[in-house]
Amino acid sequence: MKPKVAIFEFGCCEGCQLQLVNLEEKLLDLVEMVDVVSWREASSEHHEGPYDVTFVEGTITREEEIERLKKIREDSKFLIALGACAHLGGVNCNKNVMDQEEVRRYVYGDKASWFPSILARPLSAVVKVDYAIPGCPIDKEEFLQVVTALLLGKEVRLPNYPVCVECKKANNICVFEKGLFCLGPITRAGCGARCPSFGARCIGCRGLVDEPNVEAHKEVMTTYGLDLEDVMKKYRLFWGYLEVGK
Repeated sequence: MKPKVAIFEFGCCEGCQLQLVNLEEKLLDLVEMVDVVSWREASSEHHEGPYDVTFVEGTITREEEIERLKKIREDSKFLIALGACAHLGGVNCNKNVMDQEEVRRYVYGDKASWFPSILARPLSAVVKVDYAIPGCPIDKEEFLQVVTALLLGKEVRLPNYPVCVECKKANNICVFEKGLFCLGPITRAGCGARCPSFGARCIGCRGLVDEPNVEAHKEVMTTYGLDLEDVMKKYRLFWGYLEVGK
């Protein structure tokens, strides 16, 4: 019997699921090995659990989502956080440092009372997460690697060194030298230093390495005379939950 796979989402743009659709022919090969029993973005069919592997995209932003996620966790042998929102809390956590009533009024206008919300949080703040596939959006090839490892009963391993290593391999000029602020020194590699390779800064969408050298990063920021408040805004883009928490 094929392993049963389900894909769900909470507060997000569903861009990570779109990456799965972009697998094209490789997705068809994957479907030959598993039975996708629930995936709203790609199929109208839905089957209740239990599931062998469940991928969940998005941030928890409403009270009722907590119980839904707990039910999904109960029904799943493995639960995988899919992308930065599910993994880190992502950009949705930027609202956590703002006045919550003002946020709701800005988004929903005079209908704000219809849409109660809570401080945004990653899946791991609510349930146990077995693995995470980082990124905004995820890397589709990394997704295949994780699925393959799970199907073979192997340990899922993500790179545990900073993006700077991949930048050096690509012979990139450090973006700090270009006047940009980069989170590459403390962000988990695995993206191939995609953003710096195209002249942009690393924005930290893959999360921190296990033991980030924060002191060295502070030293770099001091060297380049960066303003603390501006630095905090850059940190909050994807890591806001680390600062505010629940």
